[in-house]
Amino acid sequence: MKTVNSARGGRFARAARRRVVRAGVCAAALAALVGTSATAASAEAPSPPPAVQADVPAGVTAGVAVFDRRTGTFTEQLNTAGQFRSASVVKLLIALDVLWNRAPDSLPAADRSRIESMLRGSDDAAASTFWANNGGGAIIDRMVPRLGLTDTARPPSTHPGFWGYTALSARDTVKIYRYLLDSAPAAVRDHVLGNLRQSIRCATDGYDQHFGIAGSFSRPWAVKQGWSGFSSGGCTAPAATAAKEPRVDAGRPAGSGTRTPAGADAVDLTRPALHTTGVVGAGDRSIVVVGAVMLHRESRCASSDQTNRIPAMTAAASTAPRLPTLRVPVPQRA
Repeated sequence: MKTVNSARGGRFARAARRRVVRAGVCAAALAALVGTSATAASAEAPSPPPAVQADVPAGVTAGVAVFDRRTGTFTEQLNTAGQFRSASVVKLLIALDVLWNRAPDSLPAADRSRIESMLRGSDDAAASTFWANNGGGAIIDRMVPRLGLTDTARPPSTHPGFWGYTALSARDTVKIYRYLLDSAPAAVRDHVLGNLRQSIRCATDGYDQHFGIAGSFSRPWAVKQGWSGFSSGGCTAPAATAAKEPRVDAGRPAGSGTRTPAGADAVDLTRPALHTTGVVGAGDRSIVVVGAVMLHRESRCASSDQTNRIPAMTAAASTAPRLPTLRVPVPQRA
């Protein structure tokens, strides 16, 4: 990562944006969106650069929200009410439901282990166990009024067991993080965010989940990623041990690639989805949600190393903008 002085930052930023525009569909979509978020997240800059408008290529649907907790304002918004299937981002709600009116230390050891694996390694089996044991879609029904969510809905009636088909929007995802940071009991906040800060590169299904925020910003950050419609990609970095439940792909698209006929029934279940969400910067100043990037299945995005490397301007809670390499994993389709 190369650090540039503030006088040269604007020139580098403009050049970076031009390179992003010239990039391919898959990389350009996430690079442009995370680049936008990163600009807004420059927590300590006395004169932050102007926000970059997200450039969404044809064939991509996206929702972006960046919230500055210091000023209490959104610094970037794009299609924030748009509903997308949540993929693994819903694991935030599953964990909070388990912890509602309960201290983490009061949980059985097995449940604490499942939450850890689910939040750090995005363990599907752990999520499926909580989903089955705690009422399935009723989890979502409970969490919607608790957090004041407006766009979130349980999975469609055609796929009740698919927790990853929960409808979620960028603005509702910001509300989830705002609850964690500002309203949750301290023990719950520290437990959930502590696990998100220890997100491991290789998820329990072998997917490289350090794309988007985790691949673009310097720490400190805490992330919960989501992906659906991708094969694992064979990530080989050390991973957390998955909870000991049978493998259940409850967050993945149905093999038929069906699109259900409001609430979650209107959510696209066909196209691959890639989400990056979390908090960035000293004091967790910025909540960044590139809440949904959905690519047509016919898009060809995979490279030989299964990673597109696209420069994008970011300012990871520093006094000067930086020009890192944005790593966007794009595994071959299953």
